[in-house]
Amino acid sequence: MDSKKEAGGKKAGAAAKEQDASGRSMEKEVARHSYALEAEDIVANVNLITGGGVPEYSLEVPKLAPATRAFVEDVIKPELLKKIRITTSEAIDIKMAGQLKRKVEETAENMIREKMPHSSPENLNLISGTIIIEMLGLGDLEFLLRDDWIEEICVNGAQGPVWVYHKQHGWMKSNIRIPSEQQIWNYSSAIARGVGRQINTQTPLLDAYLPSGDRVNATLTPISSSGNTITIRKFARKPWTITDYIKRKTLSAEVAALLWLATQYESNIIISGGTGTGKTSTLNMLTVFIPQNQRVVSIEQTKEMTLPSYLQWVPMIVREATGEGRGSVSMLDLMVNSLRMRPDRIMVGEIRRAEEAQVLFEAMHTGHSVYATLHAETVHETLRRLTNPPINTPQVMMESLHLIITMYRDRRSGIRRVFEVGEIVATPTGVKANVIYRWKAGEDKTIKAGRSRRIIGSIKTYTNMSEKDIAKELSDRKEVLEWLVRENINTVDKVGEVISRYVVDKPAMMKMVRSK
Repeated sequence: MDSKKEAGGKKAGAAAKEQDASGRSMEKEVARHSYALEAEDIVANVNLITGGGVPEYSLEVPKLAPATRAFVEDVIKPELLKKIRITTSEAIDIKMAGQLKRKVEETAENMIREKMPHSSPENLNLISGTIIIEMLGLGDLEFLLRDDWIEEICVNGAQGPVWVYHKQHGWMKSNIRIPSEQQIWNYSSAIARGVGRQINTQTPLLDAYLPSGDRVNATLTPISSSGNTITIRKFARKPWTITDYIKRKTLSAEVAALLWLATQYESNIIISGGTGTGKTSTLNMLTVFIPQNQRVVSIEQTKEMTLPSYLQWVPMIVREATGEGRGSVSMLDLMVNSLRMRPDRIMVGEIRRAEEAQVLFEAMHTGHSVYATLHAETVHETLRRLTNPPINTPQVMMESLHLIITMYRDRRSGIRRVFEVGEIVATPTGVKANVIYRWKAGEDKTIKAGRSRRIIGSIKTYTNMSEKDIAKELSDRKEVLEWLVRENINTVDKVGEVISRYVVDKPAMMKMVRSK
């Protein structure tokens, strides 16, 4: 069963006996859910055990027989390493990872057929798959990377189990253990080489990403005193679209229509929220509203953004210094450089420092349309963070920021919501935040919290539309967005095609929407 299907293809309940505080015996229903995963032609089975305390994630991976394992370790792998010369470019270029994998796989299969001629096709697949996973991958962690229900994978040292964050059940303790601290270090080093970095005793911290785009953080002892660690934050293989957001009630079609109009007319936007609330996903989602003939430059600490393929997109990533302290390229360096690349839009992964905010707001002042993310919980808190130490953005510069979108995540239920949408309004004494929309938790819906005092006025100024025209425009766009949901059009390029058709030939697009 595909892991993309509902977690729990097979269900079973078992009564587990426990004792309460007085020692009396109690029975508690323990639920078991099962589904299959596949990595390198090896099919593993997942059993989720919930309801009996700490939820458990049990992975059953087919293993080589002891004699076969010994032969692979003593004969196949050493000869394979002699036959295959891995070039520097293959070791550090993510784009060549697939080519290297095919080379190793083909060579390994030929060797197995030659040295183990009586192996069945199933055994051949198991041996070659195991070799690929162990030599080029992350061992059993590769199966976790294929599980679409998992958001986070945490290796906390060789002494304890690997923990996973499951979309449906939250944190779960797995039965996977990395055999040694050295093996964890080996995995971290392989990940670092893939992005042209290194992790060692002199540089014991690593921020990187896998070929799949998943973000990785690794630490070495004694920085992490309980052992070497690896934390992998997985990203959706299919980028979220505005259709997904509306369907999942992350935001309403009414709010989406306003964001569409604001993005099209080059409003500067900051998306804020706590860790894991969906800031970057929301930033990605907004890019579908950018006109298709514009140039976009993105700047990130680690690669997380995935923009529509039709955009002229130049992604740039920060580079850490080498062990000798040379060769670093900071986010500030990239932001300054991006202004020389004639971008129509600049997207910044996360603002952390005063210098970055200064360049960001300078870009806004020079006429660039800018988008960024920031850690803050509400619209008012975002404004306070930007205007107070350590960021300390002057009030006069804050006037160039139009919109703030704040994200919220309920960790108990796993839902993500656009919590507030607010605008920055200039006053005689400085700037203040005006919240337009706010999510109401009790009803799980977005309500109108106030009247726009800037965005609508700004669009009126630059488009010559009246307030009545803008209201009609927002209503029509809301209708198009609701049609996208009804028709289940939810890929980035398909949604982008609809948005573009609306802008180019609105009457034809509205006729199509209203004909069904």
